[in-house]
Amino acid sequence: MSNSIGRDYRVTSFGESHGICVGAVVDGCPAGLRLSIEDIQSELDRRKPGQSAVATSRKEEDRVELLSGVFNGLTSGAPICALVWNRDRDSSGYEARRWTPRPGHADYTAHLRYGGYNDYRGGGRFSGRITASYVMAGAIAKKLLSEVLDVEVLAHAKEIGGLRARDVSVDEIRRNAEGNPVRCGDPETAERMAELIAENSERGDSVGGVVECFTLNLPPGIGDPVFNTLEGDIAKALFAVPAVKAVEFGLGRGFSPLKGSESNDPLTLRDGRVETETNRMGGITGGISTGMPVEVSVTFKPTPSISIPQRTVDIERMEETTLVVDGRHDPCVVPRAIPVVESVVAMVLADHALRAGLIPRVLECEG
Repeated sequence: MSNSIGRDYRVTSFGESHGICVGAVVDGCPAGLRLSIEDIQSELDRRKPGQSAVATSRKEEDRVELLSGVFNGLTSGAPICALVWNRDRDSSGYEARRWTPRPGHADYTAHLRYGGYNDYRGGGRFSGRITASYVMAGAIAKKLLSEVLDVEVLAHAKEIGGLRARDVSVDEIRRNAEGNPVRCGDPETAERMAELIAENSERGDSVGGVVECFTLNLPPGIGDPVFNTLEGDIAKALFAVPAVKAVEFGLGRGFSPLKGSESNDPLTLRDGRVETETNRMGGITGGISTGMPVEVSVTFKPTPSISIPQRTVDIERMEETTLVVDGRHDPCVVPRAIPVVESVVAMVLADHALRAGLIPRVLECEG
């Protein structure tokens, strides 16, 4: 498996859904960053299960433990190891379904790739549970970006089950998203989204959706074309999030019907700085940041684990069969995926900012 990402801000994820723990090792975080348990815990609390009726009923406290890399409240320059323990594990259903892979999950492909030696309980390394490690590493990256560059990364639910929120401002996202169970910046649509999730959950079904993510105050000139473009590295990292099936920047698919005269972002001067009048490109051109907000939309498929009967194959007997998946699963992953998307984007941005020399290797911490 390939479990590490990044060059100068390098993250290694470890653990399985039903293993003893899930964690991350961050190598390359500069020394001198003021970092507390709460900086990481506050982000994990947004992702943890059991928060509302639209999330899985699995109860995990997800109390982070820092094992290394922080000394006297400051990063030391050594690798930072953070983890949470898996307490609420029930693997009985997965033992019973070991030879009948769930449609839409990685059960069958993982079995093929690793010769049946993979941990199949709860999806193992392919479970959404491993995103807790992304959030731990991302929380550190968010703190680093904020403290050094005043960069902010925030996201919300743009669409769930076909219900699309109106276009909202960043201020509306800050003000409204954490105040409703689906984390949508449009409160009226959020209420209908929550109802739709509940209706499908009662039928044993699930829905997908879109997370919209904004990065503010990112300096221009970040990115390493041609193969390590900023959007390419962000997209690669986002596709490591289970259930992600599409990543779009700016107008994304909306570029298709437009003419060049309609799609370009005209350049202008504001207070002596070059900016663009519009931001259809989503803050990245030629794989390099423009200084405008980076806008990325991430599409999540519906949760594959549903209690409606599905066709599959018993791969031990090589017989077609029918599968009903019971257990504790999110009827929609979008609300809990929002801090994950923010974290993954922040990890990549921290890496590229370090590569560009915008973040020093040793920080001067006041006080």
